[in-house]
Amino acid sequence: MKIRKSLSFLVVILLATSAILAQDKVQKIDDLLKTYHEYNQFNGAILVAENGKVIYKKGHGLANKEWGIPNTPDTKFRIGSVTKQFTAAIIMQLVEEGKIKLDGKITDYLPDYRKDTGSKVTIHQLLNHTSGIPSYTNAKFFREDSRDYYSPADFVKKFSSGNLQFEPGKRFAYNNSGYFILGAIIEKLDGMTYAESLQKRILKPLGMTNTGYDTHSPILKKRARGYEKVAGGKFINTSYLDMSLPYAAGSMYSTVEDLYKWDQALYGNKVLSTESKKKMFTPGLQKYGYGFFIDELEIAKTDRNVKTIGHGGGINGFNALFTRFVDQKNLVVILDNITLGRYHTNITRSINNILNGEDPIKPKKSVAEALYKTAFEKGGKYAVSEYKKLKTEKSDDYDFSENELNTLGYQLLGEGKTQDAIEIFKLNVEMFPKASNPYDSLGEAYLKAENKELALKNYKKSVELNPNNANAVRVINEIEGKTVTVSNEVLDTYVGEYELTPGFVIAITREENKLMGQPSGQSKLELKPVSETKFVVPNIDVSITFEKDSSGKVNGFEFTQRGRTMKAKRIK
Repeated sequence: MKIRKSLSFLVVILLATSAILAQDKVQKIDDLLKTYHEYNQFNGAILVAENGKVIYKKGHGLANKEWGIPNTPDTKFRIGSVTKQFTAAIIMQLVEEGKIKLDGKITDYLPDYRKDTGSKVTIHQLLNHTSGIPSYTNAKFFREDSRDYYSPADFVKKFSSGNLQFEPGKRFAYNNSGYFILGAIIEKLDGMTYAESLQKRILKPLGMTNTGYDTHSPILKKRARGYEKVAGGKFINTSYLDMSLPYAAGSMYSTVEDLYKWDQALYGNKVLSTESKKKMFTPGLQKYGYGFFIDELEIAKTDRNVKTIGHGGGINGFNALFTRFVDQKNLVVILDNITLGRYHTNITRSINNILNGEDPIKPKKSVAEALYKTAFEKGGKYAVSEYKKLKTEKSDDYDFSENELNTLGYQLLGEGKTQDAIEIFKLNVEMFPKASNPYDSLGEAYLKAENKELALKNYKKSVELNPNNANAVRVINEIEGKTVTVSNEVLDTYVGEYELTPGFVIAITREENKLMGQPSGQSKLELKPVSETKFVVPNIDVSITFEKDSSGKVNGFEFTQRGRTMKAKRIK
């Protein structure tokens, strides 16, 4: 009898201890999120599940700043590219039904698609971003077309039918066009709109009543408004985007609660068979499956890693990050309505640390934001004094990295406060005297102030510290009146395709007397010559130096960005 009582007592103690530990985790997560929100680095809703059970769900900040309406766990956010996993799931359902084959070609299902490329690209390659079709989401598209409505058929014809950038299946290039095409195929095979297929096949069966295909006109209860963070930590309404354009690649909205339902469904077979999920979660090139990245995440500064299956999403005014820790059945869902996605990875890492008994990564305030008002209203010299005071008294509270001062300097430069920007860039040089970029930025500011002597001095110092800063070399040549021209005959020897990393290709072309570079899925950029073999992208810290073999044939180039150098092999 005494043994039984002792065991019962021990069970009570263990249960109580477990409850205390669980509550401690929740408190740490809440404190973490409150701090990120206080620092203007998170505004949205978040849900955390441990061992399949929700332990934390909460809204932070405002869903509508103009009316002061708070975010809640049932606030609806646009989720951008998190949509892709739902599109992939519908395709896999169609595979299970025998309506489509993974090795089937685009033209098998869209007979009006251009035959020369559509007959080469498979459904599998569309799903895992190895199709070679160029993505439509480039700067020109957002500048000229993002406000206009297109039907799926018209959009596919105009924006998702470009010439192949590489042989299908050979490389990875993240591609919104591929998922747009998948949406059009779903409509063709299901005989209904993509939105209707989504509702019928996934959302209704799973009870995801707060999820759907987003459009501008309907009244949608608890829909968050999208914002953007600008200089000084201020916020503006995001630019308009016609939601017919992200389509099956990124037009969904959801809540953290509904995405938890989706996570749980993926552990069972209600939506997809075990075989289909295995294919979806098998990493291909660049660790991408079908609609998911499959990776591992380090737990704090330990030698332990956990497997992750997830995807992020970014669309005007919104960011999302959906991360499943499948071996532990943990989940972190972050939905944000101020495009603060750059902080989501550290938030997710910190929560994963907490769930595994480790400390979170400490959030830090932006020193650029803290100094902006002083710099703008009082001037750069006052901001310099305030920076030094903060660094002395609160060194652990703020992010004092080189990039913070650089950001502040360019904010001032963009607002016409050139002399104030010069003071900030001078401070950055003082703080980081062995770094090349602060001198480059200071040189640019002096050049804008028409002080060529000091501009030249700082650009030369930048090149001294980083001989690969070809853009600085180009500016030095311009200041000193040295013009570099390369003949069309020589430029033609550089034309071709170069593989920088597996799946990432830069196509080099010539347009009249200009050399152009186009990375996979991106728009073309002009390459300006620094010498006969070395070229730069103006205003971007990128240089390309072409290399030749012993016979004189161009066989690759050296690619340098922000001090990091990589080799690219010529493949075509």
